[in-house]
Amino acid sequence: MTPASASLPLCQLISTGGTIAMKIDPVRNAPVPALSGDDLVAIVPGISEIVRLEVNNLSNVPSDYMDAERWVSLQRAVEAALARPEVAGVIVSHGTDTLEETAWFLDLTIRGDKPLVLIGAQRNASSPDFDGPRNLLNAARICAAPNTRGLGAVIAMNNQINAAREVTKTHTADVETFKSGDFGLLGVIDPDRIVISRATTRRQTLAIGSLPLPRVEILPMFGGATGDLIRAAVGLGAKGLVIQALGFGNVNEPMYEAIREAIAGGVPVVISTRVPNGRVQPSYGFVGGGQTLKAAGAVFADNLSPQKARILLMLALQETRDAAALQAIFDR
Repeated sequence: MTPASASLPLCQLISTGGTIAMKIDPVRNAPVPALSGDDLVAIVPGISEIVRLEVNNLSNVPSDYMDAERWVSLQRAVEAALARPEVAGVIVSHGTDTLEETAWFLDLTIRGDKPLVLIGAQRNASSPDFDGPRNLLNAARICAAPNTRGLGAVIAMNNQINAAREVTKTHTADVETFKSGDFGLLGVIDPDRIVISRATTRRQTLAIGSLPLPRVEILPMFGGATGDLIRAAVGLGAKGLVIQALGFGNVNEPMYEAIREAIAGGVPVVISTRVPNGRVQPSYGFVGGGQTLKAAGAVFADNLSPQKARILLMLALQETRDAAALQAIFDR
């Protein structure tokens, strides 16, 4: 290590897998896990001039395999790294399919203001336009920058920075897939500097508590839904339910009856929506409309997607099962 490099910020890269760690297997003719975090760092020119990077190869799995157990393992690794005074920030490389869920879980469970940057890739390492190196280089720049503290967990891809609460994957293939709907970017990564235009004010931290985390299922509302899947989820031991409702947060009569039964049986139910933008609200008064769901004791997810509402409910159930208390957590 040269004297110059010794003065650079120290960041940790926690590698978990995903497309960013995949190459084309010649037998299967399809991307499979192939690269470690060390391999990824080795193909990013100039990164050693920005940060001193240490690598924790935590796993190498498609992000479709992420679950509560892996989230907790990752959270502990991130928390341990950030607790070290000499570590300026943490980068997590991850697949894009559940990247927004992992970012949200970490945002909800990690305290402190050091940069926590999640990255992935839409192109695998065998592709001529592999986007992984650029995203890793930009993440290193975020970790080293003086103006990127206190943002919470962020996703940094395609030169854009998005907040964990707001961001979602919007396209199956495009490199500019992560967007924040009504709220927009936190900032951009320009060639000369990182520009932060805003910060999200809606942040909270919840304890993980005892393990395993409560089982929470997502059930969709659609034309002709019967409510049978809600009853099946309760019968299989779900401790909480998230309903992917319609519009403002509405369901039909069969779904309403199944929701009412679940709540009466002590299973908290959170109402989200399949609509990408906007809050759910107890607006309509027909049976199954938001007003009737609220009267039955359902909790409304504000503007959280079903997948993010599920994560918040899993953590919130460690603190309370009371509908009013849960609603206060979702309203923060």
